[in-house]
Amino acid sequence: MIFKCIELLITAIAAYIIGSIPTGYLIVKSKTGDDIRTIGSGSTGATNVKRVLGKKWFFIVLLLDAFKGALPVILAKMLITAGASYGIAPVIASIAVILGHSKSLFLNFKGGKSVASGVGTILALNWIAGLIIAVIWAAITYTTKYVSVGSIIALALSPFIMYFAKTPIAYVCYCALGAVYIIYLHRENIKRLLQGCENKVR
Repeated sequence: MIFKCIELLITAIAAYIIGSIPTGYLIVKSKTGDDIRTIGSGSTGATNVKRVLGKKWFFIVLLLDAFKGALPVILAKMLITAGASYGIAPVIASIAVILGHSKSLFLNFKGGKSVASGVGTILALNWIAGLIIAVIWAAITYTTKYVSVGSIIALALSPFIMYFAKTPIAYVCYCALGAVYIIYLHRENIKRLLQGCENKVR
């Protein structure tokens, strides 16, 4: 029992550290010397990177953050035995990753809004559900021209999609909690949407 608890604690710590790697911050810093936290929305995510470096780096950061989200979850599914039948270890890894991305250990607990890393965790939990959510995000973002709208709607639907994919209940609960957390991180975007002054992606 103690060994299994230690396993889960190590999983959480490792996933949080991986999630804390500030991909967007590091890329913008290396390319321009600027601190992305002082630009645009102040987020380290792909959308804010696009404002500085353009579309190419938007997609690069998006993919890197998704990979960053998926990696600890995949490793937890492969290596951690504690609570394996209930999907506990992958969910702990998922939670730790998105917390790390939004509250980075390396940036005084600042970061991004965890959308790409969150979708990465869902892809790792169940690739079919993750792919559906990614397609919904892309379609709504393309149609509305608002990344925030695509993110909010796709993640709000994620627990239902995960449920109908017949995944462990722990995965469904994670998606529900993750959606609430990430939508909360978008509260300023929601205010700007209501005021009609949210930035469009193109």
